[in-house]
Amino acid sequence: MSAFDHEVLRSKIAASAGSVSLNDIAPVLVARSLQGEECELTVDGAVSVRTGAFTGRSPKDKFIVRDGLTENSVWWDNAGAMSPDHFDALLEDAIAAQAGLSIFRQDLLAGADPRHQYGVTVLTPSAWHALFIRNLLIRPGESVAAGSNPTPVTIVHAPRFKADPARHGSRTDTVIALDMSRNIVVIAGTLYAGEIKKSVFSLFNFHAPRQGVLPMHCSANLGKDGEAALFFGLSGTGKTTLSNDPNRPLIGDDEHGWSHDGVFNLEGGCYAKTIKLSPEAEPEIYAATKRFGTVLENVVLDNSKTPDFDDVSLTENTRAAYPIHVLPAIAKGSVGGTPKTVVFLTADAFGVLPPIARLTPDQAVYHFLSGYTAKVAGTERGVTEPQATFSACFGAPFMPLHPTVYGAMLEEKLRSSGASAWLINTGWTGGGYGVGKRIDIASTRRLLTAALDGDLDTIAMRTDELFGFQVPIAVPGVADKLLTPRLTWADAEAYDRQAIHLAGLFRANFEKFGDAANAAPGPRLAQAAE
Repeated sequence: MSAFDHEVLRSKIAASAGSVSLNDIAPVLVARSLQGEECELTVDGAVSVRTGAFTGRSPKDKFIVRDGLTENSVWWDNAGAMSPDHFDALLEDAIAAQAGLSIFRQDLLAGADPRHQYGVTVLTPSAWHALFIRNLLIRPGESVAAGSNPTPVTIVHAPRFKADPARHGSRTDTVIALDMSRNIVVIAGTLYAGEIKKSVFSLFNFHAPRQGVLPMHCSANLGKDGEAALFFGLSGTGKTTLSNDPNRPLIGDDEHGWSHDGVFNLEGGCYAKTIKLSPEAEPEIYAATKRFGTVLENVVLDNSKTPDFDDVSLTENTRAAYPIHVLPAIAKGSVGGTPKTVVFLTADAFGVLPPIARLTPDQAVYHFLSGYTAKVAGTERGVTEPQATFSACFGAPFMPLHPTVYGAMLEEKLRSSGASAWLINTGWTGGGYGVGKRIDIASTRRLLTAALDGDLDTIAMRTDELFGFQVPIAVPGVADKLLTPRLTWADAEAYDRQAIHLAGLFRANFEKFGDAANAAPGPRLAQAAE
């Protein structure tokens, strides 16, 4: 990485700004957001904002500068390439477009391990975006140890600036551009705040493997002896719900690193989905939405300024951003020991996968690279029957390197740590979506607890004939029938057909990994055709 003086860049922005507010705390940022008519307050004092046309990320508008550092390392099938000249023009124009504006500067940290830490400076003309990223990253001086020389990162956030595809090499007037060599990010043309958060994660995912750190899109919590458990899973699989356990302190909600010494949180906050949020199902998250300074994105308020979490008229991707310290049980310093348990969560809407299965290290890598879950009817426009979704490493949009790089690191860490790996299905049983029913949360929690506590280590297992993983035959407190999905279906032959269909989808998805697909420990289809 070439040396680059970030303070020169930050000073240039400050010199052209009308004013610069440095590291305002939450009450000040709330007041400035209200003053600028950027938001409204809920009845509880949370900040309610709307992000306009973009209510989610714009992955097709994400670009990485193609230079000597990235040319032969970035997974270009997964990222747009931008020339250094185009990026420099974009940076220059984004800065010029914000001349004379009030700029909010936040100097924050990413990475709770001081040896693997980034000093992230975000410069934005929006007070609520400054509040958002202050909630989400690590605020210096809090419980996380500060490193002596964090890697500098500068994010130029210009949400109302429109890029010019001809001049800037972008696809549209919206662009998220990352210069990995200098650790500069430019975000333009979108108000969606998640782009800031995920840009930091993308930088980390590029650089961390060079330091022997596995970057992970997962939740993590701690057992009574300080050992960590990791929870991977795409949206709707129960990752946040299952990792938030009052008996297991939370290390972090979404982004982590696994170093030689254990696990550390990249962030200092949570960015939780709030669709159909209730105090009964997720009391900790619900309580956080009622906290002063929490940012609620695209959550509809009723006439009394009370959030209506069932209203999805703006988007189903409604979110709450709040500091992690508002949760009742968090890990000291946002770090944990070497993981003892790795959990891959899926919501299988085909009704095929068992509620829990033990994976060998090879099988764990296969399911990590597959990143499977299923969408169900009603979750997206046009989805009328279950659709398989595969996202490599359970976070492909944020992985600049080829997935097999992260897969190889995971395998090495599983083998060296001796951690157990489990596939947990929080989806359907007794049939696919529309016929069967969702696996009850009580059974899922019982199985998860048994895996975390080691109770499954001595239980008899059967080997699944199609997928090859091991499945418990009986677990105290869980119906035996539930553990063998075929027995829950009224038509066993219909189950067989559905299972072969799903196995075929796994195999077809894995073909993109080329030669690695032939040796992968995935479903066995030699004796059955789809």
